[in-house]
Amino acid sequence: MLGPASPYLSLQKLLRRWVWRQDIHPAARIAATAHIDRTWPKGIHIAAGAVVEDYAVILAHDMSRGLYLDTYVEEGARIGIRAIVMPGVRVGAGAIVDPGAIVTADVAPGTRVRGNPAKVVAA
Repeated sequence: MLGPASPYLSLQKLLRRWVWRQDIHPAARIAATAHIDRTWPKGIHIAAGAVVEDYAVILAHDMSRGLYLDTYVEEGARIGIRAIVMPGVRVGAGAIVDPGAIVTADVAPGTRVRGNPAKVVAA
């Protein structure tokens, strides 16, 4: 679960921003167990106030199809536990991805999605 900042989380945040060059805002909250794609790190964009919960996966590449795409999690969006955001997807501002959802298409701002593939359940 997301909790107060620890030295481990601070180090992880520094690695993501300065070593792997991922575009992650300092005010974004990312769980230590979340998997943020490092194969195409320049394709990851996470805005201020976004929350990525435990064991969530955010991808920016698909090796089987040779795709390297930009993936966006906009301001105030929330990615639930064990949810997967596929490459090239934009999760809009204030959107909520429920736990376990697999997001294969863009999520409009302020909507809530769930399921596999993720479908809108509330707007």
